[in-house]
Amino acid sequence: MTKKVLGIIPARGGSKGVKRKNIRTVAGQPLIYWSIKSAKESNVLDFCCVNTDDDEIANVAAEYGSDVIMRPPELAQDETPMLPVLQYVCEQAEAKFGKFDTIVLLQPTAPMREAKDIQGAVEAFHINCESRSLVSVYQVDDCHPSRMYRIENGTLCKIFAEPQGSLRQDLEPIYHRNGALYICERDLLMKKNLLICEHPIPYVMSKANSANIDDEEDLFIADKLMQRKYNLDESPN
Repeated sequence: MTKKVLGIIPARGGSKGVKRKNIRTVAGQPLIYWSIKSAKESNVLDFCCVNTDDDEIANVAAEYGSDVIMRPPELAQDETPMLPVLQYVCEQAEAKFGKFDTIVLLQPTAPMREAKDIQGAVEAFHINCESRSLVSVYQVDDCHPSRMYRIENGTLCKIFAEPQGSLRQDLEPIYHRNGALYICERDLLMKKNLLICEHPIPYVMSKANSANIDDEEDLFIADKLMQRKYNLDESPN
């Protein structure tokens, strides 16, 4: 039986870490463009929309061919969690298109996510029958917890035991959530009030496609990485 898939790109206007981040320029395009592009090119989403409270973001999204579902002000506050936003969009989409089976969250802060990542994650989720959600991750290297410490009484204390004399490549593989893809069953979201179940399945992405934008420095780095990825010429005319 074919699963009916809803894609949601949330884009609140009042972002704090990076002002107006969803329409800031990354590799010559508004940040939100890259999520719209990968969603459309994936061809696995029966309906995908940008959800925003901001007219300018809505206009930009529409300009790049995305459907838009506006959200009410009470779901666009600084402290508003993602869960009720996704539930609201699901309700609005189902009022038009009927019930969906699978919900895919595509955060605009992951511009290097590609259509193949969405395709692969949706396929992996529908093949797996043992979990009700999926989370995208990448394998960490220098940020491995065996190299991390907390400070206690002015001294460093290891968080994770590191084998004596071990090389980086010998460390136990550890994975970090990258914010690019979250997938869940519709009823997990709407009936259980959860996006992530207790044991979600992983979708492992490359580190190169896992850049996530939380601050201005992240935005700068993502811009440079995307320019390199798409061979854009930064030199002046």
